[in-house]
Amino acid sequence: MRSFFCFLAIIALGGCSAVPQSREPDRPGVSGATRPAVSIRPEGAQCLADLARAGSLYSPLPDRYDGAGCQISNSVRLDRLQGDVDGFALSNLGPVACPLANTFAGWARYGVDRAARQLLGSPLERIETMGSYSCRNVAGTGRLSAHARAEAIDIGAFVLADGRRISVIDGWSSRDRDEREFLRVVHGSACKRFGTVLGPDYNAAHRDHLHVELGRGSFCR
Repeated sequence: MRSFFCFLAIIALGGCSAVPQSREPDRPGVSGATRPAVSIRPEGAQCLADLARAGSLYSPLPDRYDGAGCQISNSVRLDRLQGDVDGFALSNLGPVACPLANTFAGWARYGVDRAARQLLGSPLERIETMGSYSCRNVAGTGRLSAHARAEAIDIGAFVLADGRRISVIDGWSSRDRDEREFLRVVHGSACKRFGTVLGPDYNAAHRDHLHVELGRGSFCR
């Protein structure tokens, strides 16, 4: 961890630098097998430091511009997040803008893992997503989606350590009162952290997932 923060200090003094060789996947910070060096702007270094302090495992990704306003900038691949006691995995998650990754990590720990423990009696094991970055417009409009900037994540289900899988499509109107309450609690806590949160009550297109995205406003449906 000391070497990681030394690296951040070097960036702050000398402008763009490169991510050091990745480290073991069971420690907070840069994760996974050895990857090519990625240039990081000084303003992005603090975001990565915040991710490491939160116990997240991540890999910085190179910037990419796909045209038509679609781009990946200051982004990471999240491999694992930290709960109060144990870590939990993520599935099907692509590039995520670093500020969104930090907000997501905080929500997953305090809004999801804690709710699972308190309401369902089991810690979180995995969050199943339906992706993040996608070069597309908001459905039915000519406006680019936040997904086109890797600033949105769609969540389909939550898997608990005891083996239960709480999906949005089945659990939102489930006969199981605890499952319904859990999903509404995590939806409500997301509304306190993200700029836009959309769920099954918004429209049919969101019947099977929770959409969370960065933003300065507060649009919660």
